[in-house]
Amino acid sequence: MEEVLSQILTEVETKAPQLLVALGVAGALLGIGHLLGLAVSRLVRRSGHTGSWARLSGRLVRWIVALFGLQLALQILGYTGVATSLLATGGIAAVVLGFAFREIGENMLAGIFLAFSRSFEVGDLIESGGLRGVVRGIALRATHIRTADGCDIFIPSAEIFGQPLHNFTRDGLRRASFTIGIDYGDAPDRALEAVRAAVRGVRGVLIEPPPTFQLAQFTGSWMELEANLWVDIRDPEESDRSLSNVRTRAMMATRSALLDAGFTLSSDTTTALAVPPLSVRVERVSDPTP
Repeated sequence: MEEVLSQILTEVETKAPQLLVALGVAGALLGIGHLLGLAVSRLVRRSGHTGSWARLSGRLVRWIVALFGLQLALQILGYTGVATSLLATGGIAAVVLGFAFREIGENMLAGIFLAFSRSFEVGDLIESGGLRGVVRGIALRATHIRTADGCDIFIPSAEIFGQPLHNFTRDGLRRASFTIGIDYGDAPDRALEAVRAAVRGVRGVLIEPPPTFQLAQFTGSWMELEANLWVDIRDPEESDRSLSNVRTRAMMATRSALLDAGFTLSSDTTTALAVPPLSVRVERVSDPTP
């Protein structure tokens, strides 16, 4: 026992300078990693990413620098084989854990890619895999969305990353459409002018991109007019800028304008074409037989 303690003390005395250097290098790299992590977090936050992505970026940088510092400290102490074995063991463990927690790893890796691709942010209206809702939270493993009927859904990051993603509010512009029918006896060109004037005067309808109007189709009982308009749902000067509210105001204005101009709307039509009544003469023919 005394011999073993003596050998340990001798080795410590011999490697004392190297131990101090290794501890100094490891401590310095830990400090550098902490500073680099803070810098990366601030840079990511300034670029427009959410706080969760910024914290994740800082942690990744600190972990990488800390791992490098540990390996360098072991090499300074002369334990190059241990450092190599540590990396090899870590690689094997990563492979084993990767197979054991494949789905979790896929979601976390997909979450990292989504963090830097900036496909969507909190508050955006997105659709992926047939699920549509407003983004309420973004994490590594899943994205929290809330549907229009109040259902909270957590979509795994791997599913969002591996499927087409529809972002309806990336630039704030949304398009709304509606149709209205008029009688075949009315003039469609005059009706389109009335609809155009009514929609352009509605609060919330954008001038650029301009709204479009067209004669959509002929149905069995009326002609159908179609209007397409654009709304900026992120306009800070418009408090009531939701797509449904602007669309409702445009439809109400269109109905009023057509009625005021004397047009017959589809709900009041009874025939497909205005055909004048036919005059029918009925004659009685006498029986020639006695």
